[in-house]
Amino acid sequence: MTYGGSGDTGGAWRNDGGVQPHAFDPVTQPELFSGVLSKRVFAFLIDLVVITVPVLLGYLFILLFGLLTLGLGWMLFWLAWPATVVWAIVYYGATLGGPRSATVGMRVMEIELRTWYGAPGYFVLGAMHAVLFWVSVSFLTPLVVLVGLFNGRRRLLHDIVLGTVVINSFARTEPAQPAPTY
Repeated sequence: MTYGGSGDTGGAWRNDGGVQPHAFDPVTQPELFSGVLSKRVFAFLIDLVVITVPVLLGYLFILLFGLLTLGLGWMLFWLAWPATVVWAIVYYGATLGGPRSATVGMRVMEIELRTWYGAPGYFVLGAMHAVLFWVSVSFLTPLVVLVGLFNGRRRLLHDIVLGTVVINSFARTEPAQPAPTY
C-alpha cells in the first residue's frame, strides 16, 4: 500500500503494488555492467587483504602478550575468531553503507553497490551482504558464480536475495561534460 497525498489535500491509500522499476537496465545501459563479474573477483581479493592484515596484527599482539605474561595472555586467543567475524561484518557494513557504497577493493576496481531501484547502500544492507555472501559461498559455491553468468545485470545469488546490484561507478560511466565557454 502506498499513500497518495499528505495532510488534508485529499490523499488516499492505494493498493497499486508500489513497486519501483529497476533503475539499471542492461540493454539500455550496458556500460554499467561491462566486466563487473571479473572486477568483483579482484575487489574481493583486495578486501580479503584489507580484512586479514588487522586480524594478523591482532594474533601477533596476542602471541607477544602471551609471551610477556608467561602464557596468561594466550587466553585471549578464544576472542580472536569472534573478533574477526565482527571486524569483517563491520568493515562491509561501514564501507558498503558509506557515501561511496563500495568497499576499498570495489573502489579500486571502480564498482559500487546499489539497490535495485538505484539507492546507495546502508550499514545493515552492507552487513547482510557480507553475511549472505559467506553463507551462500559456504553451501552453494558453484551456483553463486553460475547465477552471475546467466543474468543480464550480473547479479550473484546474494544480490538477488537482498535486492542489490553491483555496477561500474557512475564517475567512470558518466560522459564527460563539455567545458564551459565564456
